[in-house]
Amino acid sequence: MAPGLEVAEIFRRHGDAYRQARAGHLGLTERRVMSAIELCRTAALGGHVEHCADCGLVRIAYNSCRNRHCPKCQGLARAAWLAQRQAELLPVPYFHVVFTLPAAAADIAFQNKATVYAILFQTAAETLCTIAAEPRHLGAEIGVVTVLHTWGQNLQHHPHVHCVVPGGGLSLDGTRWVACRPGFFLPVRVLSRFFRRLFLDKLRTAFDSGNLSFFGNLTSLADAATFEQHLAKLRRLEWVVYAKPPFGSPDQVLAYLGRYTHRVAIANSRLVSFEQRQVSFRWRDYRHHGKTKVMTLEASEFIRRFLLHTLPDGFHRIRHYGFLANGHRRAKLAHCRQLLAAPTPVPPAPANYRERYQQLTGRSLDLCPCCGGPMVPLGPLPRTTRQRLLCWFDSS
Repeated sequence: MAPGLEVAEIFRRHGDAYRQARAGHLGLTERRVMSAIELCRTAALGGHVEHCADCGLVRIAYNSCRNRHCPKCQGLARAAWLAQRQAELLPVPYFHVVFTLPAAAADIAFQNKATVYAILFQTAAETLCTIAAEPRHLGAEIGVVTVLHTWGQNLQHHPHVHCVVPGGGLSLDGTRWVACRPGFFLPVRVLSRFFRRLFLDKLRTAFDSGNLSFFGNLTSLADAATFEQHLAKLRRLEWVVYAKPPFGSPDQVLAYLGRYTHRVAIANSRLVSFEQRQVSFRWRDYRHHGKTKVMTLEASEFIRRFLLHTLPDGFHRIRHYGFLANGHRRAKLAHCRQLLAAPTPVPPAPANYRERYQQLTGRSLDLCPCCGGPMVPLGPLPRTTRQRLLCWFDSS
């Protein structure tokens, strides 16, 4: 990565031209995301000033945008989320299952993000919970943490759901813990076919209810007969469900979750160069055994691909199901621990911004980076401009 190269710099230098070129086609959500990333940690959002009581060093810290699409704002949000999840882990193996939409369904999802992404969440979780509850498979109520990703390594639209699942669950009468077979969770082919049927049934229900819209090259799908033919083609495809080997320890589960839960379409660390309107970044080509390559795009195309992955306002990209569902998670986990004879973990102590920063980076914001003396706050810095402050704070 070139020193200091960030997605924000690409947006700052070419964002206005991109807005003008697509003035009639750029939604308010995308405009907010662009504005948030451009203004993040700049004088436009204000900040605070502090100085070292020993050597007199003055340090200015500008505020973050806190937008969930911003590459610079995910570290501390991820640390806070993981601290909460740490107390919820059980002393059992955990599995990672990925549900992916085929391209013909992904196209519909892109034009109906809120509706179809929600269906993707529901069907992935319902598939796991339903198959696991069958006595011939596991015969248990399981818990599922789901995370939506909508991108591939090349930044094209590629919606899929990552699921992290404890290797076992509560017996259906709630009297014992049912463990899965060592190294095996549920049969992938059974999951794949049930997922396909369930998703297409829910997609037809959404169509019949008038909850799907079509435009551009999908306009013809607004016709009921054409839509049904499209579903028939999707039924003939093999849908990809991938089950990875189990994690070795709860610490590995947390490490995995930390990599996936608060990821954005592309991290600043993947950027290689930005010269003469050309953006180069590293990507893994999984069709060639995960080989690392470098892709170069025009700045406008890079911005377009990045914005493909903006989520609708208020849409939650991390969801919990089964005995991990929000409504009864605490009680169900306590019951699981009782059946597993596992101790109740001590919840983490509340941490403020500075404490989380030190945990994440190993550096203390309370100490002078030059002499190690105490940093003393001098006061806040007001915003310097109201230019393009469409960037509503979004930390969901």
